[in-house]
Amino acid sequence: MELAIDTSANIASIALSHKGELLSELTWQSTYNHTVELIPNLTYLLKQAKLQPSSIEAIIVAKGPGSFNGLRVGISVAKGMALSLNIPLLGISTLEVEAYPFSYSKLPIRPILKASRQEIATALYQQEDNHWRRLEEEHLTTLQTLCDQSNQEPLFSREISSDMANEIHHTLGELPIIPQSIARLPRAGYLAALGWQRLSRGERDDLATLQPMYLRPPQITKPKERRKNNAKSKP
Repeated sequence: MELAIDTSANIASIALSHKGELLSELTWQSTYNHTVELIPNLTYLLKQAKLQPSSIEAIIVAKGPGSFNGLRVGISVAKGMALSLNIPLLGISTLEVEAYPFSYSKLPIRPILKASRQEIATALYQQEDNHWRRLEEEHLTTLQTLCDQSNQEPLFSREISSDMANEIHHTLGELPIIPQSIARLPRAGYLAALGWQRLSRGERDDLATLQPMYLRPPQITKPKERRKNNAKSKP
Protein backbone atom coordinates (compact mmCIF):
# COMPACT_ATOMS: atom_id res chain seq x y z
CA MET A 1 0.00 0.00 0.00
CA GLU A 2 1.18 3.54 -0.76
CA LEU A 3 0.55 6.80 1.10
CA ALA A 4 0.49 10.02 -0.96
CA ILE A 5 0.86 13.44 0.71
CA ASP A 6 0.33 16.83 -0.96
CA THR A 7 0.58 19.87 1.32
CA SER A 8 1.99 22.24 -1.28
CA ALA A 9 -1.01 24.61 -1.29
CA ASN A 10 -3.91 25.82 0.82
CA ILE A 11 -5.93 22.86 -0.41
CA ALA A 12 -4.17 19.80 1.00
CA SER A 13 -4.77 16.19 0.04
CA ILE A 14 -3.69 12.73 1.22
CA ALA A 15 -4.50 9.31 -0.21
CA LEU A 16 -3.99 5.59 0.27
CA SER A 17 -3.55 3.39 -2.77
CA HIS A 18 -2.67 -0.18 -3.70
CA LYS A 19 -0.29 -0.36 -6.65
CA GLY A 20 -1.56 3.05 -7.74
CA GLU A 21 -5.25 2.17 -7.45
CA LEU A 22 -7.02 4.60 -5.11
CA LEU A 23 -8.33 3.12 -1.85
CA SER A 24 -9.14 6.22 0.18
CA GLU A 25 -8.60 9.96 -0.17
CA LEU A 26 -9.03 13.05 1.99
CA THR A 27 -8.85 16.62 0.68
CA TRP A 28 -9.40 19.71 2.82
CA GLN A 29 -9.15 23.48 2.77
CA SER A 30 -6.16 24.36 4.91
CA THR A 31 -5.30 27.63 6.61
CA TYR A 32 -1.64 26.87 5.84
CA ASN A 33 -1.48 25.41 9.35
CA HIS A 34 -0.32 22.06 8.01
CA THR A 35 1.71 21.44 11.17
CA VAL A 36 -1.40 20.77 13.26
CA GLU A 37 -3.66 19.46 10.47
CA LEU A 38 -1.63 16.78 8.70
CA ILE A 39 -1.05 14.14 11.39
CA PRO A 40 -4.69 14.10 12.66
CA ASN A 41 -5.93 13.78 9.09
CA LEU A 42 -3.49 10.96 8.36
CA THR A 43 -4.71 9.18 11.48
CA TYR A 44 -8.33 9.68 10.39
CA LEU A 45 -7.61 8.40 6.86
CA LEU A 46 -6.00 5.20 8.16
CA LYS A 47 -8.79 4.67 10.70
CA GLN A 48 -11.50 5.05 8.06
CA ALA A 49 -9.68 2.53 5.85
CA LYS A 50 -9.27 0.19 8.86
CA LEU A 51 -5.51 0.10 8.31
CA GLN A 52 -2.43 0.52 10.48
CA PRO A 53 0.64 2.62 9.59
CA SER A 54 2.58 -0.65 9.32
CA SER A 55 0.48 -1.45 6.21
CA ILE A 56 2.16 1.41 4.31
CA GLU A 57 4.87 0.11 1.97
CA ALA A 58 5.91 3.37 0.27
CA ILE A 59 5.34 7.11 0.62
CA ILE A 60 4.93 9.57 -2.25
CA VAL A 61 5.09 13.28 -1.48
CA ALA A 62 4.57 16.44 -3.54
CA LYS A 63 7.90 18.27 -3.33
CA GLY A 64 6.91 21.65 -4.76
CA PRO A 65 6.93 24.33 -5.88
CA GLY A 66 4.35 25.64 -3.47
CA SER A 67 3.85 26.97 0.04
CA PHE A 68 7.14 27.15 1.95
CA ASN A 69 5.61 25.98 5.22
CA GLY A 70 3.33 23.43 3.60
CA LEU A 71 6.15 21.77 1.68
CA ARG A 72 8.40 21.70 4.73
CA VAL A 73 5.73 20.02 6.85
CA GLY A 74 4.68 17.50 4.22
CA ILE A 75 8.21 16.41 3.36
CA SER A 76 9.27 16.27 7.03
CA VAL A 77 6.33 14.02 7.92
CA ALA A 78 6.95 11.85 4.84
CA LYS A 79 10.63 11.48 5.73
CA GLY A 80 9.87 10.67 9.35
CA MET A 81 7.35 7.97 8.45
CA ALA A 82 9.59 6.48 5.74
CA LEU A 83 12.48 6.31 8.20
CA SER A 84 10.46 4.78 11.05
CA LEU A 85 8.76 2.23 8.76
CA ASN A 86 11.93 1.59 6.71
CA ILE A 87 10.08 2.03 3.41
CA PRO A 88 10.82 3.83 0.10
CA LEU A 89 10.13 7.56 -0.31
CA LEU A 90 9.55 9.34 -3.61
CA GLY A 91 9.15 13.09 -4.22
CA ILE A 92 7.32 14.37 -7.30
CA SER A 93 6.97 17.91 -8.66
CA THR A 94 3.68 19.55 -7.70
CA LEU A 95 3.43 20.94 -11.23
CA GLU A 96 3.70 17.46 -12.71
CA VAL A 97 1.00 16.16 -10.38
CA GLU A 98 -1.30 18.99 -11.49
CA ALA A 99 -0.72 18.21 -15.16
CA TYR A 100 -1.06 14.44 -14.92
CA PRO A 101 -4.91 14.21 -14.64
CA PHE A 102 -5.14 15.71 -18.15
CA SER A 103 -2.59 13.39 -19.77
CA TYR A 104 -5.40 11.62 -21.64
CA SER A 105 -5.93 14.76 -23.75
CA LYS A 106 -2.59 14.20 -25.57
CA LEU A 107 -2.27 18.01 -25.59
CA PRO A 108 0.69 19.92 -24.15
CA ILE A 109 -0.34 20.67 -20.56
CA ARG A 110 0.70 23.88 -18.82
CA PRO A 111 0.16 23.78 -15.01
CA ILE A 112 0.36 27.16 -13.27
CA LEU A 113 1.02 27.94 -9.60
CA LYS A 114 1.16 31.47 -8.22
CA ALA A 115 4.62 32.18 -6.83
CA SER A 116 4.17 35.88 -5.98
CA ARG A 117 1.96 38.80 -6.94
CA GLN A 118 3.58 38.96 -10.37
CA GLU A 119 5.32 35.61 -10.89
CA ILE A 120 3.99 32.15 -11.63
CA ALA A 121 5.68 28.76 -11.49
CA THR A 122 5.12 26.57 -14.52
CA ALA A 123 6.42 23.70 -16.66
CA LEU A 124 5.15 21.83 -19.72
CA TYR A 125 4.14 18.16 -19.99
CA GLN A 126 2.60 15.94 -22.64
CA GLN A 127 1.61 12.32 -23.21
CA GLU A 128 3.35 11.20 -26.40
CA ASP A 129 3.30 7.64 -27.78
CA ASN A 130 2.18 6.31 -24.38
CA HIS A 131 5.10 8.08 -22.69
CA TRP A 132 4.52 10.84 -20.14
CA ARG A 133 7.14 13.51 -20.82
CA ARG A 134 8.29 16.79 -19.31
CA LEU A 135 8.93 19.19 -22.18
CA GLU A 136 10.05 22.14 -20.03
CA GLU A 137 11.75 22.30 -16.65
CA GLU A 138 9.96 23.92 -13.71
CA HIS A 139 10.68 27.66 -13.76
CA LEU A 140 9.40 31.09 -12.76
CA THR A 141 7.95 33.57 -15.24
CA THR A 142 5.01 35.94 -15.67
CA LEU A 143 1.73 35.09 -17.34
CA GLN A 144 2.25 37.80 -19.95
CA THR A 145 5.70 36.48 -20.85
CA LEU A 146 4.33 32.95 -21.00
CA CYS A 147 1.55 33.95 -23.39
CA ASP A 148 3.84 36.10 -25.54
CA GLN A 149 6.33 33.25 -25.99
CA SER A 150 3.77 30.51 -26.56
CA ASN A 151 3.54 29.12 -30.08
CA GLN A 152 0.97 26.48 -29.25
CA GLU A 153 -2.44 26.24 -27.59
CA PRO A 154 -2.01 24.04 -24.52
CA LEU A 155 -4.40 22.93 -21.83
CA PHE A 156 -3.91 25.10 -18.74
CA SER A 157 -4.48 23.78 -15.23
CA ARG A 158 -4.49 24.62 -11.51
CA GLU A 159 -4.40 28.20 -10.16
CA ILE A 160 -6.14 30.15 -12.91
CA SER A 161 -8.35 33.07 -11.91
CA SER A 162 -10.95 34.57 -14.23
CA ASP A 163 -8.58 37.49 -14.92
CA MET A 164 -5.79 35.08 -15.86
CA ALA A 165 -8.15 33.11 -18.10
CA ASN A 166 -9.17 36.33 -19.87
CA GLU A 167 -5.51 37.27 -20.41
CA ILE A 168 -4.71 33.82 -21.79
CA HIS A 169 -7.60 33.93 -24.26
CA HIS A 170 -6.89 37.56 -25.21
CA THR A 171 -3.32 36.65 -26.20
CA LEU A 172 -3.72 33.11 -27.52
CA GLY A 173 -7.32 33.17 -28.74
CA GLU A 174 -10.07 30.75 -27.78
CA LEU A 175 -8.16 27.55 -28.54
CA PRO A 176 -6.37 27.15 -25.17
CA ILE A 177 -8.38 24.81 -22.94
CA ILE A 178 -8.98 25.81 -19.32
CA PRO A 179 -10.89 23.14 -17.36
CA GLN A 180 -13.54 24.20 -14.86
CA SER A 181 -12.21 25.05 -11.40
CA ILE A 182 -13.51 21.86 -9.77
CA ALA A 183 -11.43 19.80 -12.22
CA ARG A 184 -8.29 21.72 -11.21
CA LEU A 185 -8.46 20.91 -7.50
CA PRO A 186 -5.40 19.03 -6.17
CA ARG A 187 -6.03 15.35 -5.46
CA ALA A 188 -3.51 13.04 -3.85
CA GLY A 189 -5.00 10.10 -5.77
CA TYR A 190 -3.26 11.36 -8.90
CA LEU A 191 -0.01 11.76 -6.96
CA ALA A 192 -0.36 8.12 -5.85
CA ALA A 193 -0.99 6.89 -9.41
CA LEU A 194 1.96 8.83 -10.84
CA GLY A 195 4.19 7.77 -7.95
CA TRP A 196 3.36 4.10 -8.34
CA GLN A 197 4.47 4.18 -11.99
CA ARG A 198 7.90 5.31 -10.83
CA LEU A 199 8.11 3.09 -7.78
CA SER A 200 7.35 0.08 -9.97
CA ARG A 201 10.38 1.03 -12.08
CA GLY A 202 12.56 1.05 -8.99
CA GLU A 203 12.72 4.83 -8.57
CA ARG A 204 13.01 6.32 -5.08
CA ASP A 205 14.65 9.26 -3.33
CA ASP A 206 17.34 9.42 -0.69
CA LEU A 207 15.90 10.44 2.68
CA ALA A 208 18.99 12.52 3.38
CA THR A 209 18.91 14.54 0.16
CA LEU A 210 15.22 14.98 -0.74
CA GLN A 211 14.42 18.68 -0.37
CA PRO A 212 11.45 20.93 -1.24
CA MET A 213 11.53 22.53 -4.69
CA TYR A 214 11.01 26.21 -3.91
CA LEU A 215 12.27 27.88 -7.16
CA ARG A 216 12.64 31.12 -5.19
CA PRO A 217 14.03 31.86 -1.69
CA PRO A 218 11.56 32.58 1.12
CA GLN A 219 10.97 36.23 1.99
CA ILE A 220 12.27 36.52 5.53
CA THR A 221 12.01 39.80 7.38
CA LYS A 222 14.75 40.34 9.96
CA PRO A 223 13.61 41.16 13.53
CA LYS A 224 15.16 44.64 13.34
CA GLU A 225 13.33 45.34 10.08
CA ARG A 226 10.05 44.09 11.55
CA ARG A 227 10.41 46.43 14.56
CA LYS A 228 11.21 49.32 12.23
CA ASN A 229 8.21 48.57 10.01
CA ASN A 230 5.93 48.21 13.03
CA ALA A 231 7.12 51.56 14.40
CA LYS A 232 6.38 53.22 11.06
CA SER A 233 2.86 51.83 11.03
CA LYS A 234 1.99 53.27 14.45
CA PRO A 235 0.07 56.61 14.44
